[in-house]
Amino acid sequence: MTSQPNTGSDPAAQDMSPEEIQAVIDRILSKDVPARNPSTQSGDGKGSDGKAVFGKAQAISGLDEEHSTYDGDQQDLEERRALRRTAGLSTELEDVTEVEYRQLRLERVVLAGLWSEGTLADAENSLRELAALAETAGSEVLDGLVQRRDKPDPGTFLGSGKALELRDIVMSTGADTVVVDAELAPSQRRGLEDIVKVKVIDRTALILDIFAQHAKSREGKAQVELAQLEYLLPRLRGWGESMSRQAGGQVGGAAAGMGSRGPGETKIELDRRRIRTRMAKLRREIAAMKPARETKRANRRRNSVPSVAIAGYTNAGKSSLLNRLTDAGVLVENALFATLDPTVRKAETADGLGYTLADTVGFVRSLPTQLVEAFRSTLEEVADADLILHVVDVSHPDPEGQIAAVRKVFSEVDARKVPEIIVLNKADAADPFVVERLRQREPRHVVVSARTGQGIAELLKAISDAIPRPSVKLELLIPYDRGDLVSKLHESDAEIISVDHVEQGTRAVVMVREGFAAELEPFVSND
Repeated sequence: MTSQPNTGSDPAAQDMSPEEIQAVIDRILSKDVPARNPSTQSGDGKGSDGKAVFGKAQAISGLDEEHSTYDGDQQDLEERRALRRTAGLSTELEDVTEVEYRQLRLERVVLAGLWSEGTLADAENSLRELAALAETAGSEVLDGLVQRRDKPDPGTFLGSGKALELRDIVMSTGADTVVVDAELAPSQRRGLEDIVKVKVIDRTALILDIFAQHAKSREGKAQVELAQLEYLLPRLRGWGESMSRQAGGQVGGAAAGMGSRGPGETKIELDRRRIRTRMAKLRREIAAMKPARETKRANRRRNSVPSVAIAGYTNAGKSSLLNRLTDAGVLVENALFATLDPTVRKAETADGLGYTLADTVGFVRSLPTQLVEAFRSTLEEVADADLILHVVDVSHPDPEGQIAAVRKVFSEVDARKVPEIIVLNKADAADPFVVERLRQREPRHVVVSARTGQGIAELLKAISDAIPRPSVKLELLIPYDRGDLVSKLHESDAEIISVDHVEQGTRAVVMVREGFAAELEPFVSND
């Protein structure tokens, strides 16, 4: 007996091709596969007119293992990932009967950028980085467009023709947001939205959104909110009731005496005043938090504890390096701007000299000026450090561009005079030719891999050689009843060259810092 396939009661199902059947299955399972326009693609993965087709954002590391054993339990990361939006779940209804089963979806974005200087590879790297930022913010990148243009169009940024082409891409892919790889003027944003008919945001707004998601400390949240308000203030838009004015007294009534003093504020003017009031309050709160941080820093200076700041491009591996050097267990995630709040840990050199390691916020190309100003108090950790470990992702397509972007921020926070060691991280995943090229370019460097531990011993030695060391040599004879001073010599940042116990007391030859040398002056031996 042979079994016959069950075709169901619908005779049209028998005429469906396998592709059509799969499309129905995909729709039922809400896979929501983004549409592609095959006519815009070429064999090299880019459109013939400069459109870039995106898969996984290339600015995100491609390593399979995200953490090493030195990163600890990563409970903060589990908390962050406890509630995430899931790609591929659609809110669009194809049938009204599906209304009970619709589910939320990610924002689906199309990227747009200008190629006005540099090479095409530079423009594509910048757009890939924008894709990584969008994915970190929780969006799904569908497509991208790069236009060759000398300068942005003052009305629509891209120009009217390219804006219409962008609208066609948005319609074909089903996107609901356009992200522009630059900071848009308010008029450019409005002009572009009028053409593409979906929400338009710029690079600055995207970075601010990521910072708002990842800030955890009270100071970090206040700094991010201040930056957001500074960005929002000139971009407030008013229409309808927002343009109506307040009025006092009996305006509109029979008696017009008290209302004859003139119109009051419009709604948008009231919003601007409230934003300025909130900004002033946030600045006072941030200023009030500054003394606590300065007190800790002053204590380290008073005790002459050398400070080392770990700085660099976002997702270069700064937190992973801090975990490898100190077992700090801070959050590590393969995403841009995963950690914002600075973390300070104590470490020691091989010969027992103590110093502090501070993990700072990551930098990025075209870092919004609002963030630099809001996080200036945090970035002071870099400017006040005795040594900067400039971490570079050597597996990135453009490591030289990362170095230039970070050093630009160093200049803005007056940190260019601080001694700097270039840490070429992720060497296990990098091209050896790129590593050698950077080694030739940067004379003071160390090649490491925070994931595998390669080069960590060389880095520790480089830190030990670079941090300030005790410079005053003393020959001491300390009585036995002053054992507290001998104990302090062992506990403080002093180098003990020799120790001998004689009848009169403890004879020691030490190297100490100037502040401690004054305290030991009465016990200096003259023989």
